[in-house]
Amino acid sequence: MESGPPANDLCSVCHANFHIPCQANCSHWFCGNCIMLVWQHGSGARPCKCPLCRRPITLLVPTEDSLRQNHDPEVAQILSKIHAYNRFFGGQPTSLLQRMQDLPFLLHRLLREFLDPQRSLPLVIRARVFVAMIASVIYLFSPIDIIPEGVLGIVGLLDDLLIVLICFLHVAALYRSVLYLRHGGS
Repeated sequence: MESGPPANDLCSVCHANFHIPCQANCSHWFCGNCIMLVWQHGSGARPCKCPLCRRPITLLVPTEDSLRQNHDPEVAQILSKIHAYNRFFGGQPTSLLQRMQDLPFLLHRLLREFLDPQRSLPLVIRARVFVAMIASVIYLFSPIDIIPEGVLGIVGLLDDLLIVLICFLHVAALYRSVLYLRHGGS
């Protein structure tokens, strides 16, 4: 499974091959040093905005290969800047809109982590994800509904969609906390 930037893609800041690639919470890839320069060029007190989609970047996740090169002083310096950036902005509360925009990024990475035996997701997090998913599936298929489909028809599906959305938001928040702790949290 792919764990780095797409093949034949270039950093949108320096227009060169990726050096210490990092994925932002908007799913775009950048060189670690490039995105740190973008942040330092703007206001250091606020998260930088993605140069491509203009969404605030509140979490940067370096590739596993970059993390393994931590013995190189240049790589270690950039990774420490990314760590500090995540510590400043990764744990801040986010709006519901931001959380919904982060869903594809977080759920895609979570699925990759579940399917890759080399990655280690904490057992407690795995259990909480499974319980949330099973509970939402049980609710979807149970005859008990907050808004019954039999009475209100298609409008009755709104509660089912709301439960699924809440489940995905909960699972994404769990996984975001794992990424935050791995890449910047204390």
